[in-house]
Amino acid sequence: MKVYLDVIWALNLLFDAFLLYLTAIILKRQVKIWRLALGGAIGSLLIILSITPFHAAAGHPVGKLIFSIMMVLAAFGYKGFRFFIKSLMTFYVTTFLLGGTLTGVHYFIQFDMDLASNVAMNHIKGFGDPISWLFVLLGFPLAWHFSKRNIEQFEMTKIQYESLADVEVKFMEMDFSVKGLIDSGNQLYDPISKMPVMILSIANCLDHMPSEIKRIAENPDSVLTGDGNFSPQLENRMRIIPCKVVGQEHQLIIAFQPDNIKIATNESTFIAEKGLVSFTAQELSADGSFQCIIHPKMLAGMAKTEQGVKVS
Repeated sequence: MKVYLDVIWALNLLFDAFLLYLTAIILKRQVKIWRLALGGAIGSLLIILSITPFHAAAGHPVGKLIFSIMMVLAAFGYKGFRFFIKSLMTFYVTTFLLGGTLTGVHYFIQFDMDLASNVAMNHIKGFGDPISWLFVLLGFPLAWHFSKRNIEQFEMTKIQYESLADVEVKFMEMDFSVKGLIDSGNQLYDPISKMPVMILSIANCLDHMPSEIKRIAENPDSVLTGDGNFSPQLENRMRIIPCKVVGQEHQLIIAFQPDNIKIATNESTFIAEKGLVSFTAQELSADGSFQCIIHPKMLAGMAKTEQGVKVS
């Protein structure tokens, strides 16, 4: 039986370094390459120790924990106990995530192992198993890429979730209760009154909207071109707001002054005393997670905060 110890050691060094690199990505930390290489080299020493008289200690959970601690210290250093524990726990989560992915894929695509052992793996066991190492060699980069992409998606979902709020808008005897996205890039203002503008999608209730609102939401240019008559009550609330979009230097949208805007976040409830609402017939979110875009100024100086009362 041949044991390609040098190949196994090199693969372990590479994999450990990649695990530390993915840990650094999750923690949003800048780590030098030599530190990652040093951490990977420390982790790969377990392979060397496995063929020495110290193999029992190297395979013991305490021994593995000690090596994990040394790997994390080599890669990220020590800047406090909480800093270190967070690094160590994230490293373990990353390791379990990648290891679980590889294990799941292996059992998902596994075939008759008895037949494979008799035909293709006769007299080949242990460290020198080329089938297992070929699977790891090909599967690890795919699992690493999959894990990295999904972690980024989880972060984006978390950021978006923390930016969502419950919005209630009352406008001409119509009540809207929707989810809103607090968009820090929203710079829509009425140039005259300086009121911030909220974009509200009515795509889900378009058939139940008054014909005037429906027509404006579907075709805002009808107001600008003078097509159609609108009630005096609606015209008194109407504002024409200039805005800029990608590919167009100047564009005009139609906004209205509502009776009330109430925005509830996880911390407080805001009553926007000054604000405008622009209705649109388009979906604002591809997955339907929000139906309006909130101007951040509605939660700042121009808004009155109504502290929620906790009931225990």
